[in-house]
Amino acid sequence: MPLIALGLNHLTAPVALRERVAIDAEARPPALAELAAQPGVDEAMILSTCNRTELYCSVREGAEHAPETWLHARNKMTPGRLDEFLYRHTDGEAVRHVFRVATGLDSMVLGEPQILGQVKDAWRAARSAHTLHAPMDRLLQNAFAVAKRVRTETRIGTGPVSVAFTAVRLVEQAFAELADSCVLLIGAGDTIELAVRHLIERGVKRLIVANRTIETAQALVNPVGGYAIALADLPKHLAEADIVISATASREAILDAPMLRDALRQRRRRPMLLIDLAVPRDIDPAVAELPDVFLYTIDDLQQTIETGRRSREASVREAEAIIDLQVERYLAWRRAAALDHPLRAYRASAEAQRDEVLARAREMLANGRDPNEALDFLANTLTGKLLHAPSVRLREAAEHGDQILLDAATRLFFDERVDADGHDV
Repeated sequence: MPLIALGLNHLTAPVALRERVAIDAEARPPALAELAAQPGVDEAMILSTCNRTELYCSVREGAEHAPETWLHARNKMTPGRLDEFLYRHTDGEAVRHVFRVATGLDSMVLGEPQILGQVKDAWRAARSAHTLHAPMDRLLQNAFAVAKRVRTETRIGTGPVSVAFTAVRLVEQAFAELADSCVLLIGAGDTIELAVRHLIERGVKRLIVANRTIETAQALVNPVGGYAIALADLPKHLAEADIVISATASREAILDAPMLRDALRQRRRRPMLLIDLAVPRDIDPAVAELPDVFLYTIDDLQQTIETGRRSREASVREAEAIIDLQVERYLAWRRAAALDHPLRAYRASAEAQRDEVLARAREMLANGRDPNEALDFLANTLTGKLLHAPSVRLREAAEHGDQILLDAATRLFFDERVDADGHDV
């Protein structure tokens, strides 16, 4: 059963397209159900982050393009519309892709740790939706083990490895007196929490965190002396901010051009730096047209990130070597599991026939028949039942000249030390 990894990411698609196909946590359960219900799809998992949306599926023969069909239909796009932005990996390469994603080798920020948690969230969601079976569940368990080993045995995780760090580095470059600036952060997830830590390390004293749930924002800023506001109060405080960093899971823009225009008027045209780390975007792209506004999206951080990536190339090679070994081990397990299925079926059939014949032999004894007669019946009938199907198939193979099956039967049914006639060799 082919394994498919299909998706788009920061390298293949612009943020405008990524935000269109993104699947947030609330939409993921029904999306999983729809995907798993597609003809030929046996297993399904969906991973959707600010940098990627990916479908992982086990499909039956002939249904290899079911994930693409579903993705186009879900986004109301004509067939083929997404093809130039999609990458597609099958079987061994799909396994390798899962491992590289989990370890952060395929991330915008090389080795960033957040992606492992996001893969685990995707795995838990698929398990809860009952769209995973043993093969893909085993694959994800292996991916988590590989990610842990890569972090332990290489230096892939050393140095600045988060999008939040990269955003703060950009802010640091833009503001010579960063410590005296007011920073407004929108959201309260992992990215914003990391950004708060990096800003505090750089001496920033004025922090405002805006979030839909104000209690969550308060828990984030209270230890560092900032203050929290509700999203609804953003217009009242926006003018205070020299820097805005936003990373929420909102499906709609949180900051728009009229809101920024009012803030700039209150600031007497003092410039503002806006960094939008969300997908879908939190800040309306039209904001970039306003004077005195400098807007960066997550895609704009690529150049800064690439510098750090080059400095860890040796660690990447070490990580890839670990992944190569684990890919082959998983594929070996998958091949063995595929072979084990007919073996289990054959054993179950043999045991059912044994139980049937044994019950009839016991019935003969209970009715007073001679024990030797019952034993003869048991031995002869069971032998005949077990040999019937193989005998029919081998006779057909001989009649049709199927030498491959005849050779396989010889290897299967006869000890390697004897020939097909039972003679020692």
